Amino acid sequence: MSYTAFASLISLVLFFGMVALLEIGRRIGVRRRSIDPDGAQAGTGAVDGAVFALLGLLIAFTFSGAATRFDERRNLVVQEANDIGTAYLRLDLLPPGAQPALRDLFRRYVGSRLEAYRKLPDIAAAKAELAHSIKLQGEIWNQALAASQMNDAPPAATMLLLPALNQMIDITTTRTTATAMHPPVVIFVLLYGLALIAALLAGYGMSAAKARSWLHMIGFAASMALAVHVVIDIEYPRLGLIRVDTFDQVLVDVLESMK
Repeated sequence: MSYTAFASLISLVLFFGMVALLEIGRRIGVRRRSIDPDGAQAGTGAVDGAVFALLGLLIAFTFSGAATRFDERRNLVVQEANDIGTAYLRLDLLPPGAQPALRDLFRRYVGSRLEAYRKLPDIAAAKAELAHSIKLQGEIWNQALAASQMNDAPPAATMLLLPALNQMIDITTTRTTATAMHPPVVIFVLLYGLALIAALLAGYGMSAAKARSWLHMIGFAASMALAVHVVIDIEYPRLGLIRVDTFDQVLVDVLESMK
């Protein structure tokens, strides 16, 4: 099952679960009112307020964290493109005879970096392509180091090119770590659990009405399911509907500039 289908499925499960718990809560409230009309709502306001406040805070924090990581991942794509472009330009410092092979390696490297993320959500294929790009990093470093030590290489080649290559290599680790950085699963479990508990309490509070309001019940469940779905989708921007793939264009532009 694809990630999009899985995320949609659990969102639908949350929606129908909340609708069911709204109805269960309402029936519990109706039964309680038939037994104790005056005390059915006594003291429930504080509990309802605390649960809904906690749910609101949890949604706010998870959404804020997901949006922050989403922006960071986009910025890292741009940063990697800048690092690669800088290192590529500094190849001009090397002796002319050493440049063609390194420029070809750079083109292959940028292509590999693009393919590593294009192959998602196939994790195994993406990891294999990432390993290939790391191998190309080693070849670029070794050839650049050897070229910068040639007799006709200017001192600036070592001082300017090698630090740029080091930064280009480091950013790949940063991006890989950022891609794997997500909240613990227990946070999402807590979010789902609180949404279901809130639905039960909301249904209990709606028991004062003689007839159920399907508009409010479906609207509440749909709003919560949609909010949770968006949070999860932003958290995994290479797998869902909300994606950072458009920012890969900056790497495509860098590759085009090398031809």
